[in-house]
Amino acid sequence: MAIAALASSPAHAAGGAVPTLVAEIGASLLFAGGLAVVFARLGIPSIAAFILAGVALGPIGLQVITDPGNIEAIAQIGFVLLLFVIGLEIDMPRILASGRTLLLAGFLQFPLTLLFGMLFTKLLMLLGIGGLLTEAPLSPLYVGIAISVSSSLLVVKLFQEHFQLDTRPGQISLIILIFQDIWAIVVTLVQPSLGNPDVFAVLSSFMGIGLLIIVAALLSRLIATRAFGWIAKKPELILLGAISWCFAIVALGTSFDGLTHMLGVDMKLAVGSGMAALIAGATIASSPYSVEIVTKVGLVKDFFVTLFFVGLGMSIPALTSWEVPLLALLVAFMALLARQFVFFPVFYFLGIDQRSAQVSSIQLAQISEFSLVIMFLGLELQHISQEFAAVVILAFVITAVLTTPLFENAYHIHDAVKGALHRLGFREPGGEEEESEHETILGMLGIHRDASSFLEELSRHQPELLKHTSIVDFNVALHPSIRALGAHVVYGDISNEEALLHAKIDRARIVLCSIPDNLLRGIDTAALVKLVRHVNPGATIIANAIHISDWQKLREAGADIVYLPHLEVAKTILDAFNHAYDQEIEVYEAQQIERFGTPESRHEIMD
Repeated sequence: MAIAALASSPAHAAGGAVPTLVAEIGASLLFAGGLAVVFARLGIPSIAAFILAGVALGPIGLQVITDPGNIEAIAQIGFVLLLFVIGLEIDMPRILASGRTLLLAGFLQFPLTLLFGMLFTKLLMLLGIGGLLTEAPLSPLYVGIAISVSSSLLVVKLFQEHFQLDTRPGQISLIILIFQDIWAIVVTLVQPSLGNPDVFAVLSSFMGIGLLIIVAALLSRLIATRAFGWIAKKPELILLGAISWCFAIVALGTSFDGLTHMLGVDMKLAVGSGMAALIAGATIASSPYSVEIVTKVGLVKDFFVTLFFVGLGMSIPALTSWEVPLLALLVAFMALLARQFVFFPVFYFLGIDQRSAQVSSIQLAQISEFSLVIMFLGLELQHISQEFAAVVILAFVITAVLTTPLFENAYHIHDAVKGALHRLGFREPGGEEEESEHETILGMLGIHRDASSFLEELSRHQPELLKHTSIVDFNVALHPSIRALGAHVVYGDISNEEALLHAKIDRARIVLCSIPDNLLRGIDTAALVKLVRHVNPGATIIANAIHISDWQKLREAGADIVYLPHLEVAKTILDAFNHAYDQEIEVYEAQQIERFGTPESRHEIMD
């Protein structure tokens, strides 16, 4: 076999043969890449392909990889870079601005899911199910950890592909994922002490982390920010600078014990490479170069992370019974149950509406790649067996395969179960607190950025119309701000006729449908226009079209005015270009301020 022949070549590069390390990396990438192409065609996440490649090339497969240590050593670099990129994406100002509800949800979800997983696992053990679980005292804890974290790689990618990152479920999921990553980092911090808890060692570790954060923040301000400013005009140096910064902080953090030992103090302040890499990323996350750094480092990270998952696949032992796959199915099922019995109630009782809470819970239904990292460290620490790690890896693959269909059908699943949820006491928010009669001049279906800016303009130029405006929208977090403007708002599904009648859309003179098709769920704009025309035959309907070809379809559906945002944006860009071409930038800025006010003076519902 060609791959086997390549990998078994002796390490004599000068003689024309390929060194063993290079050959094994090449075989891993070749096999992983080929399987990833097939899996992409089948709609299966690529991580599953990387793990399967490791299984196929490792000890229980073709045995192409003769020294797994080579791949594991390279994979450690992937682990460090993965956490560095996660650190770069931890935007603390954004997290703190997400509101009390999401902060509490992010804080509570992980420990409550961990407890759920531990109790469920202990129940299985009491019932005599899963002999593997009884082999290691820490197995209930590791199962709980595994099901408590969802996959950032899979979920964020799907939100971006479906243009839903800016929706309410998208915002909820993003904040929860960030908190989960932080919790997972805390787990990796205390993980070495799980087998033999040592409070002093844990406190020393936290002291080391605090010290490293302070030192890294100072160095970032004094050195890193200036250095990136010097090389900003040379993009090829951004990658080198970022990786240098990452490994400099890693080297500093891991050397704390040596430094304190030189001072005659044995404090055990050393910070692990993963946590140090996360701190390195977080300390430059707010710099103006963070987006460029994420882009550059992400490409290199993907190379090493691929080898990391190949290495995990190689660690899976030969299956000598059906116990491992059956237990993997149980763990995957446990993860799905946790989303409904922990995630959803936590979200709901903290004030997130039923629909957004349920949809977010469904879309976060997979086990995280971070759980695999924790299992990898657990193997190194001999907390768990290879068979137990294989259970979690297979459970990850099962939930990863289910991720796309669950994500795409989350709204349909909610529609199917919302009646049952209502009967169980999970009620949808009520309408307005006041039922005063008012003339409805304007009816608005949904609030997003276009509608938010429109309401700001209305409040500036025709504020008297706001008390004659009725809005139907799911995002109850926005309702207080809408009511503060003087408009009337009702929680409801804009595709539901009863919701439109309750919001008095049937009495409105003008109805605005501003939510684009790529954000609507369960209905498109044309069908929505037909529904409005049925409810209110005499209204003037204004509708949003994404494609020029949609214009005629919306007119035929009953829209009186169809606007295409990208055409309006094109006019704005042309105006900006003409002012730039005529070197009248100050004139353009003055006109913008005159038209829209300064950014500080605008108080929009959505930023």
